[in-house]
Amino acid sequence: MTGWSKVILATALMTIALAPAAASAPEGHGTLTVDIGNVRVARGIVHVDVCPEATFLKEDCPWSGDAAARLGETRVSVRNLPAGRYAVQVFLDENGNRKVDRGLFGIPKEGIGFSNDARIRFGPPKFAEAAFTFDGTSKVIRLNLRYFTGPSGPPSR
Repeated sequence: MTGWSKVILATALMTIALAPAAASAPEGHGTLTVDIGNVRVARGIVHVDVCPEATFLKEDCPWSGDAAARLGETRVSVRNLPAGRYAVQVFLDENGNRKVDRGLFGIPKEGIGFSNDARIRFGPPKFAEAAFTFDGTSKVIRLNLRYFTGPSGPPSR
């Protein structure tokens, strides 16, 4: 076998060996980083759901992430997110039960928030108010939690 034949054979074998790895790495998928402000306690977790319109305000959003709650601001990253139009819904799970605790008339007892800092009036915002476009690479967004019971944010210093 000549020198060039060995190079061609080695290149062909490497191409075959690496093809499955390249096929399994999703193209056009990236990381959405969400900086959540107004976290009132360093207890529990901050949970982030990234939802297309069909699953917004539901419990089955296909992408999510969690981080330990940090007083003031907590950062949560959601990886492997494809390009698309999404809205983010966030809650501070102070007691670790993996759901938003609610009081009288369904009013949340724990902090909640939405992308674009979409306003919460007499109910949650519409998808269009919280929606943003993700290009499939990386993006950082910021929002603040809102509270309807107890302290409205972290203690003043």
